[in-house]
Amino acid sequence: MTQETPPRWRKRTARFVEIAELAGVSPTTVDRVLNERGSVSAQARERVIAAAKQLAVPRLLPDTQHGLVHIDVMVPGSESPFFSRLREALQRSAQMLDRRVIVHRTMLSAADEARLPASIAHAGRSRHRRAALIVTAQDTPEVRAALAAAIARGEAVITMVTDIGGIDRLHYAGIDNLRAGRTAGYFLGRFAQPGRVLLLPARLDYRAHTDRIEGCRTEIAAHFDHLVCDVSPVESLDQDAHCYRAMNEAIRRGKLAGIYNTGYGSAGVEAALRKAGLAGEVVWVGHEMFDAHRQYIDAGIMDIVIDQDPDGQVMSALQHALHACGIVERASADEPVEFRVFCSANVRQSAYLRP
Repeated sequence: MTQETPPRWRKRTARFVEIAELAGVSPTTVDRVLNERGSVSAQARERVIAAAKQLAVPRLLPDTQHGLVHIDVMVPGSESPFFSRLREALQRSAQMLDRRVIVHRTMLSAADEARLPASIAHAGRSRHRRAALIVTAQDTPEVRAALAAAIARGEAVITMVTDIGGIDRLHYAGIDNLRAGRTAGYFLGRFAQPGRVLLLPARLDYRAHTDRIEGCRTEIAAHFDHLVCDVSPVESLDQDAHCYRAMNEAIRRGKLAGIYNTGYGSAGVEAALRKAGLAGEVVWVGHEMFDAHRQYIDAGIMDIVIDQDPDGQVMSALQHALHACGIVERASADEPVEFRVFCSANVRQSAYLRP
């Protein structure tokens, strides 16, 4: 006589009972968790899912986290091409996230930068609980104190683009700026004739730019004694006019063999070179690929561009934030984002920024 196969509902009920016994909850609670209906405490939810995994339940299990996860991203609202690309990268990545993950983006104006510590604290007291904070900011005592307080509240703090020292942040999602500076120094040393190299720092209150200057000086001092570094005493602030004045002053002091600009203001560099009849005669290394830099490279005025890969930085920051929030099981490698080097042989012809 053939034994009848139990109805499917019986098998399912028995499985729920087994999970309930292992988790120490009722079968009703198991049903609420696995079918994601009804209110269940976080502790009970975790026990049920852990028990289901242990019993190898053959179904897609819900996440242990329940409810919305709020991540704040605070970055400069600068209109520079890099930050425009960074904002586009944030928008693309946010659209691909689980609907439970809410990304709040705050673009900081120049005036907002001074109020950033207060903004960090205020956002931490908003109506939603902030699980993680991704921030690009100056390395100042006030900013460090505000971030330390956020970390003490249990928020996962991730620095992006430029690191901030003296805090127990979860991760730095950015390139190794010392190595980027050393890379600039290497190419200057290999390409430039003996003479002076002008180093143009953009913002010395951002650690990224101080590291780039230091890396370039270190590389040239160690390996290229035919070059002398001449650091501009004035920050360019990514402004064309500031770069133009710094270039003219440097040219008046004597012939230049090379230029390393750690930020923007490239139109000012190009204008000063053309005015002095030095376009294409001075080795020029800059940062970030965008359409004007491609044009300078194509014209033979600019030689090397070091690009930070904004998409890579955003992905690294979000992966670590999601891991800290329990959304993904594994974080990406705890290493700097790799930067890219462009020259006339490998720039693309399509636009780097959407019109």
